[in-house]
Amino acid sequence: MRLAHDAVRLAHHAVRLAHSVERAQDYCETVLELINETGVAHVTALAERLGVSHVTAIRVVQRLGREGFFVLAPYKSIKLSKQGTLVAKKAAMRHRIVYEFLRKLGVSHKNACRDAEGMEHHVGEETLRCFKLSLRREV
Repeated sequence: MRLAHDAVRLAHHAVRLAHSVERAQDYCETVLELINETGVAHVTALAERLGVSHVTAIRVVQRLGREGFFVLAPYKSIKLSKQGTLVAKKAAMRHRIVYEFLRKLGVSHKNACRDAEGMEHHVGEETLRCFKLSLRREV
């Protein structure tokens, strides 16, 4: 019975870790989008864009700052670190490929946007490579 409990505990830990990675990717990607669109990324705009409370955004930004994804200073906008920039650009590229592939299949813009947001985190490298090859063949 103890082994079963350990397996469940490890499975829950793996899921929490995966969600933490997804959150880091989403926050980095969104900060990059805000900087590209407006020149700055403030917590208020980030919270609004991600559909979370201001308090949640502050907590996640502070955690990601401690983990090296952001460079933070009191009362300043959010800056991406080198690590955060790499994560943001990779997440944006993955998102774009998945979105374009879904659109190629005939998925509506609205559904492709929603589905790409979840799929970008879970699609494997081989699958992503095949999506890219398929998109190139049509160009």
